[in-house]
Amino acid sequence: MTTGLLVFQSDFGKSDGAVSAMHGVANSVQLGIPIFEITHQIPQYNIWEASYRLLQSIGYWPAGTVFVSIVDPGVGSDRRAVVAKTVNDHYIITPDNGTLTHVKQFIGISEVREIDESVNRLPQSGESHTFHGRDIFAYTGARLAAGVIEYEGVGPAIDPAVLVSLPLKMSKIVDEVIKGIVDIIDRPFGNLWTNISRAQFKEIAEQHGDSFEVTITTDGRTIYNNIMTYGRSFADLHIGEPLVYVNSLDNIGIAINQGSFADAYRVGTGTNWEIVIRKAPRIVYE
Repeated sequence: MTTGLLVFQSDFGKSDGAVSAMHGVANSVQLGIPIFEITHQIPQYNIWEASYRLLQSIGYWPAGTVFVSIVDPGVGSDRRAVVAKTVNDHYIITPDNGTLTHVKQFIGISEVREIDESVNRLPQSGESHTFHGRDIFAYTGARLAAGVIEYEGVGPAIDPAVLVSLPLKMSKIVDEVIKGIVDIIDRPFGNLWTNISRAQFKEIAEQHGDSFEVTITTDGRTIYNNIMTYGRSFADLHIGEPLVYVNSLDNIGIAINQGSFADAYRVGTGTNWEIVIRKAPRIVYE
């Protein structure tokens, strides 16, 4: 049985009534259903970021929480609408378009069911094909969170192996050089969050205050190359100085103290934004 918690995420923004409409649908299923948000500021059509924000968030919610994630550039097409159950008993309702990529890889998905729209669709919405977030996903999410349906009532089971997945690139270390990617931008601050783990970084980092050469490239072009300090926190550096640090997900971040690294160097995210970190040579003064 679920906890009754319903959590929304989308690329809708808050400038119109789309999010409010989803809240309304959920409350029509059960008045007063507890609804929360991850974010509605996913860049439009950015499935990669939707996938990452789920990974960033869901582990802090109780088992049984129902998540509805809607970044759906293929709305109205033949892409599947699914509900995935994670190994930790969270439920994610989303288009099968790659949004489940990070959760599947780094948490694990135990079951997937395709939504049976003949049962789990807002009544009298069958002629609309452009707002499945309201008509299918929010409606099904509320029914599942409220206990109107059990998980088996979502629709037929499908093999998790057939889920659409975005390409991933794992970080690696060779000869004390770490290679990874920029996974996400930590907005609104503009810090870069990489896929390099703290444990991996500690293989070449001895202590805070060490210096590292950081190179960022995309599509073969070098965007950034400089020496920066490994800081315990932002307070270890002067304002405007770059630093390497451990972020809240226990991965390595790149930042400018009280500045936006992403905006300063126009850095993006994904597998084509590569980052290389190597320990800088010590300068010996004679």
